[in-house]
Amino acid sequence: MGSGPADEEHTVDTEPGVSPPRRTVGGRETVRAAVVVGALGVVFGDIGTSPIYTIQTVFNPEDPHPVPISTNNVYGVVSLIFWSVMLIVTATYVLLVMRADNDGEGGVMALITLLRRMGAVRGSRVTAVLAGLGIFGAALFFGDSMITPAISVLSAVEGLKVVEPGLEEWIVPITAVIIVALFSVQRRGTAAVGRLFGPVMIVWFVSIGACGVSGIARHPEILKALSPTYALSFFFGHFGIAFFALAAVVLAVTGAEALYADMGHFGRRAITRGWLVLVLPACVLSYLGQGALLLGDQSAVSSPFFLLAPGWARWPMVLLATAATVIASQAVITGAYSVASQAAQLGYLPRLRVAHTSESTIGQIYVPWINWVLMVSVLTLVFAFRSSAALAYAFGMAVTGTITITTLLFFYIVRTRWGTPLWLVVCGAGCLLAVDLLFLAANLTKLVHGAWLPLLIALTAFTVMTTWQRGRAIVTRARERAEGSLGDFVGQLHDYRPPLVRVPGTAVFLNRGKQTAPLAMRANVEHNRVLQQHVVIMSINTLPVPRVPDTERTEIDELGYAEDGIVHVTAFFGYMDAPNIPDVLRLLDPAETEGPIAVDSASYFLSKIELTMGTAPTMATWRKRLFIATSYITADAAEYFGLPGERTVIMGSRIDV
Repeated sequence: MGSGPADEEHTVDTEPGVSPPRRTVGGRETVRAAVVVGALGVVFGDIGTSPIYTIQTVFNPEDPHPVPISTNNVYGVVSLIFWSVMLIVTATYVLLVMRADNDGEGGVMALITLLRRMGAVRGSRVTAVLAGLGIFGAALFFGDSMITPAISVLSAVEGLKVVEPGLEEWIVPITAVIIVALFSVQRRGTAAVGRLFGPVMIVWFVSIGACGVSGIARHPEILKALSPTYALSFFFGHFGIAFFALAAVVLAVTGAEALYADMGHFGRRAITRGWLVLVLPACVLSYLGQGALLLGDQSAVSSPFFLLAPGWARWPMVLLATAATVIASQAVITGAYSVASQAAQLGYLPRLRVAHTSESTIGQIYVPWINWVLMVSVLTLVFAFRSSAALAYAFGMAVTGTITITTLLFFYIVRTRWGTPLWLVVCGAGCLLAVDLLFLAANLTKLVHGAWLPLLIALTAFTVMTTWQRGRAIVTRARERAEGSLGDFVGQLHDYRPPLVRVPGTAVFLNRGKQTAPLAMRANVEHNRVLQQHVVIMSINTLPVPRVPDTERTEIDELGYAEDGIVHVTAFFGYMDAPNIPDVLRLLDPAETEGPIAVDSASYFLSKIELTMGTAPTMATWRKRLFIATSYITADAAEYFGLPGERTVIMGSRIDV
């Protein structure tokens, strides 16, 4: 037994004809320097720290499929890295995918909401399947959010053994301390420290670019690797080596999804400008510089990133790298909060407690349950794998899976929503998906060496999310049968003999929709034979858009009787809004609600559902158990909807799953 999936569940409106509200900022998109700096501090942390470990991992002699260190292979690998970044990050994400937004928001969850909206209009089974695939992509992101802090911080702290070999045994303990500290301060939010992130990352990119230039100056012939002929000749001329090398080369594009996912925070133009003006040049210079270093000294393959820096700068570089990787970790942790929150709003996870940590910055939230699960998972990875090289095999799988799914969903939307000619879609999707699938296939060869981990995490998260969605639908149908028609129930209130006693005060009953009667209201009338003089039945409707303006927040229905003091209010929220019922009530016009609502003295009624194992073949037994177990993490409804605890009444009911 357990508490229900939601005391009064909100729904996602995907019906045809619903026109989601648009959000504008000052009427036009402007790009200020401060916005670009902010994007540098949040968006590019993951991809900006990839140079620390990418080339080192490619030439790792302990790899099950090692790439021999040689002049030709150095040219080929550097060229392959450069063109992979150009094709996947610049072409796929910056130039194409970021044009597919959901009211300004990006990320795989935005693609899912677009697909769900299209599916409601078209009723296509294909869109439903692709939406499911998108959920798996979101599940892969949870694996990414566990692996990124572990590999990023480990790779930075590993610089200690370069400057002081005797400190090698301290790498794992120091990494663990940093990670515990990082997750412990999450509840304070990133608003205060966020202002420091941008300048720190600017120093980081300038530093790695400068080190790269110094390496190129010693061996300028490395610039020949910018030619695609070196990448092609390496790949096709040494396919047996190059194919397996792709599993490490993909590390250069880790964090590409963050560019898309954080688009709603900073805008496409700011992210594009930051990438093209600073991040891309700095990363390319670092890769070229490391390649140049290896041309002159192949023994530097043990740590080409840190050895590229001059001796006097290695300690500062280790400290700067640690700061940069903490920032990279912060970005992906925040991303995990956002994905979990959006998934809960869309009905794929139970309602989670979400704390908004900034009054001025959109998207800065803290989800305690997700935070502590991530911390335990990251620490487990650090102590289990103990090196960034060992974690690299797992990291690549999460990255390639997410990129491939995003590309596939994007091109389906391009064809069906934008009406792009089929031949153009086939050519574009064919080329980019071929690259993505090559990377995916290469990472599958590392399955037994760690690539199984993100797949296991994703399958677990996917199973939980789809089970919750299925169980929620079952509970909803059972509740509809128990609640009965709201219209019929209100009509019966007027036919009571003797007439129903109406007591002074305002009662607010939260309900799932306008079709059925609230269980709490029905129980109050049938058992107590009383009802408040002013009754508001409120439904929370989560639209597949990020935010809804206050001017479009509510819709009022008098339910067929103009003077009985009973009205139904539908409150519309975006999946990134924080629903607050008292605030919504204050927006209402007394002329439309049959009198003023006493918000500060109103009583709020919730119908709490207790789930039990039933015998009906609605789901497999193990999924029923999983659904009931998952329901225990549901956040308190009164807190979630901003209800005053001292004036909230909870009335229980039992439903078999």
